[in-house]
Amino acid sequence: MIDSIAGFLRYFDGVHRRALRDLAALPPEAATWKPPAGEGEAAWDIPELVAHIARSRGFFAGVYHDEGWIMPPAPDTSSPDRWAHALEESAVALQARLQDTPDEWLQRRVPLIEGEGTLAGWRVLMMLVEHEVHHRSQIDTYAGLNGWSPPDIFGMSAEGLAVREDAQRRRLAERDA
Repeated sequence: MIDSIAGFLRYFDGVHRRALRDLAALPPEAATWKPPAGEGEAAWDIPELVAHIARSRGFFAGVYHDEGWIMPPAPDTSSPDRWAHALEESAVALQARLQDTPDEWLQRRVPLIEGEGTLAGWRVLMMLVEHEVHHRSQIDTYAGLNGWSPPDIFGMSAEGLAVREDAQRRRLAERDA
């Protein structure tokens, strides 16, 4: 669980950096590729997804501040050179909105978008992160389907892990012997 705004912002910074890394790995044709089928979010292209990620950061910051569930305007993501800029601007804005909020707000309750009930502030911030990872995964899936090799999430593929697994088993056997 999140116990401080500073801790959350450090965690978010890693999520943000992985989004930038994944977008930087895309080839130029990613700017014009469109999903072959789908409706709504399932039909969004990569520029639309990047804009959605960037503006959603402001959306969840507003919810955290108890300013309602209101989506801010979309940034310009019309070309790949604007993608990183849009994400950087939204990350700076998120940091500015959150950094001086008291840690007690993590436990403060905010109203749901509809109906009765509330959410804890920490839950709203986790929704921000989970939402972003969801859409970054969507972009990475598009990359994989197009043969654009999305980056490994933490620098090692499943195949790379499998190669190292025998050494790990030996280390544990020696340790436990």
